[in-house]
Amino acid sequence: MRMQPTVETAGIQGKTRGRFSLFTKMNSLIAILFLPIVLAYTYSNDVTFHVVSRELQTSSARQLAFLSGQIDSRISQMMDFSLAFSRDPNVQDFNGLNLWGDRYDRMQIRYAVREKMILQSGVTDIWPARYALHSQQNREVIANYPRASEYDEAYLKRNMTGKWNYGDGSVGDEENGEPSSFYWFYTDSLGRPGMLTGSSAVIEASFSSDNIRNMLDTYKAGGQGDPFYYHKGDKPILNRSADPALTEALVRDLDEHPLERTGQRVVELQGQDYLVSSVGSSYLDGQLIDVVPLGKVLGPIAFSRNLFYLSIALLFVLGVSASLLLYRNVQRPIRKLMNGLLRMQSGDYSVRLHSRSRNEFSFVFERFNEMSQRIQELIENVFNEKIRAREATLKQLQAQINPHFLYNCLGYIINMAQMKEEEAVVSMAFNLSAYYRYTTRMEKEIAPLREEVKLLVNYLDIQKLRNGRIHYRIDIPEEMLTREIPRLMLQPIVENAVIHGVAKSYAAGEIAIVGETKEGSCLIVIDDDGPGLAPEQYEALNLKMTEELQEEMGCGLWNTHQRIAHQFGSRSGLRFGPSPSGGFRTEIFWEIEAEPESDSRPVISTMKPATN
Repeated sequence: MRMQPTVETAGIQGKTRGRFSLFTKMNSLIAILFLPIVLAYTYSNDVTFHVVSRELQTSSARQLAFLSGQIDSRISQMMDFSLAFSRDPNVQDFNGLNLWGDRYDRMQIRYAVREKMILQSGVTDIWPARYALHSQQNREVIANYPRASEYDEAYLKRNMTGKWNYGDGSVGDEENGEPSSFYWFYTDSLGRPGMLTGSSAVIEASFSSDNIRNMLDTYKAGGQGDPFYYHKGDKPILNRSADPALTEALVRDLDEHPLERTGQRVVELQGQDYLVSSVGSSYLDGQLIDVVPLGKVLGPIAFSRNLFYLSIALLFVLGVSASLLLYRNVQRPIRKLMNGLLRMQSGDYSVRLHSRSRNEFSFVFERFNEMSQRIQELIENVFNEKIRAREATLKQLQAQINPHFLYNCLGYIINMAQMKEEEAVVSMAFNLSAYYRYTTRMEKEIAPLREEVKLLVNYLDIQKLRNGRIHYRIDIPEEMLTREIPRLMLQPIVENAVIHGVAKSYAAGEIAIVGETKEGSCLIVIDDDGPGLAPEQYEALNLKMTEELQEEMGCGLWNTHQRIAHQFGSRSGLRFGPSPSGGFRTEIFWEIEAEPESDSRPVISTMKPATN
């Protein structure tokens, strides 16, 4: 048998559980010894980690900025040469009319122009430059490299943008089996500098993407990153030992989340963190990107940290293992005994303790089992007596309610018979017989709420025959109708609303009965629009429900409250207050076990007209 724990028992449980056991104290002491060491090392490791990370970011940004400066410097040299070359006398002679020049002089001019471009192109092996001179006047081209096409006016107009372009719109280098190139076109026309006038000499400066690739290879040889050139929409230029899969994943990330032209951020790629640095070129639209694996640089620091934590963990395990010996031999039997005592305090006298080993605790457990069995036998005897007394009380309370209702009904029949209302007498007698057919079945003390609602309909129909002003509404969810409640629990409440509420006012006549289930409890609200009570009267009436029955009190409401409390516990019963319609409100509430809520809410009955 199990009883609910009392407030005193719950307090004792809280105090008992609040005490620290010996096992807890030993483990707490071990933790306190190790905690300062772990915190100090963690702080030192975090400081080191952040310092190294910051220095890594600064170093990567500086190196990438230096690389970008080298590339910009070489591009600037090419542009300066193009500007100076456009003013060269040989270039002007090549683009001139040559009305009086002979063929030999013209060959000499072409040779001199090509030699100057070849000399400028071969300044450095790591950055070979390519130049071409386009003469609009003579529609000829001189270049220091083999070209796939001759003079093309449309080609010049398409690329005369004033900035460096990656690739050529008409003749692609990749179609010739060569890497793509960067192009820049310049003309120093007298009318509109930088624009084609029909007689301009156009200087074309270009370099292969291999130039940038050579610079990237040199940069990678002196660092730990994996650099490449990136421009959204174009194929990136990679160093020759780059990881294609890593670069492809990073390019997808940059396309979705663009990085500032000069900035840094940490990106997770292929399950690892990488420091991504970006520096924009002063002349090119793209960015130089450097990818540094943080794990490769910070790995030794993380390994040292993990090794320390592993050592601390091993020492902690050794300390806990030592305390486990004490726990198994002393603390566990004591805790088992304490739990048994707590269960007994909460009302569970069926608890029994068992010990596998034969020691002092096995003797204590045997004596505990004997005590628990004896207490259980005594409590069961007392509880059975209480149950029998409770059943006798329920029968007595219900017997008090039945005559009360009968006296009122017989009074109504007499009045209606004196008024020659035969149909009302017949209806009253029919409903009264249905009521007593229901109440005389005493095999059960409880009944489904659905049957109680039918009884209310019979009673309210009788009252409607007597008083045409009465209208009622019953709105109770379907899932509540299947719940069992004490018989005749609602009728005295509704009768009180009719006699003391509606009947005392000529303007009143509305009675509403609404039910709902929420938060593990059921609630039925009965409202009328009668005169109601003063606030202090409601407070006094609620207080009387919890006191003994007094002679000046009516027994209907008090009996109903007591029956509900007996059936569902002391936290159930009746409470009274003002109704929103201005009259009297009665709330019937009782606790239930938690069940899934239902979305449906059918109405049992609505406003019902009187039958004349």
